[in-house]
Amino acid sequence: MDKKSILKGLEQLKKDSKKRNFNQTVDVIITLQDLNLKKPEEQVDFFANLHFSTGNQQTVCAFVGPELADEAKIVCDETIPQTRFVEFKDKKKSKALAKKYDYFIAQGSLMTAVAATFGRTLGPRGKMPNPKVGGIVAAKPQIKPLYEKLQKTVHVVAKKEPVVHVAVGKEDTDPEQIIDNIQMIYNQLVHHLPKEKNNIKGIYLKFTMSKPVKI
Repeated sequence: MDKKSILKGLEQLKKDSKKRNFNQTVDVIITLQDLNLKKPEEQVDFFANLHFSTGNQQTVCAFVGPELADEAKIVCDETIPQTRFVEFKDKKKSKALAKKYDYFIAQGSLMTAVAATFGRTLGPRGKMPNPKVGGIVAAKPQIKPLYEKLQKTVHVVAKKEPVVHVAVGKEDTDPEQIIDNIQMIYNQLVHHLPKEKNNIKGIYLKFTMSKPVKI
């Protein structure tokens, strides 16, 4: 996907969209074709690491033992020590927690307990601590760089419908950063598709409250 096409799409989007009284999110929508999403091997589900933040604060909750508790409390949005896991056997509390945060990370030695307590609510939402994004950490201080990395990480998913929908920036984000984020997502997505570029049907840009513009 070339830079000029994306820039032209961004300019058209700004021209066609009404000015809102808030800083809208810029989304890229990529429609897919010739996939059988009933086959797990043809589904899309990966984390894309970007060079720039999307402008949306990614909230992080940590499941930790005493070894990581101090750092987690400073860095993360919420820290849940193992001693509190029993509270979340209550389904309502567990579901509320699952909705509240974008990412969950966990101390590796606690993963069995995390899976037993939170697996039923986090699993179906794709929010279990994931080693692919570095979400399972060792018992040594390393949470701050992980938190910073997650601010530039997006979850790219197409499991039920052949559409990928991802935030790539804000209305006032430098266009160069938005373009770079889109290219990063596109290039990583292509490598996850069985027919690569041939599985891409269309690419669109939109603001939170605008109609899509085709690139």
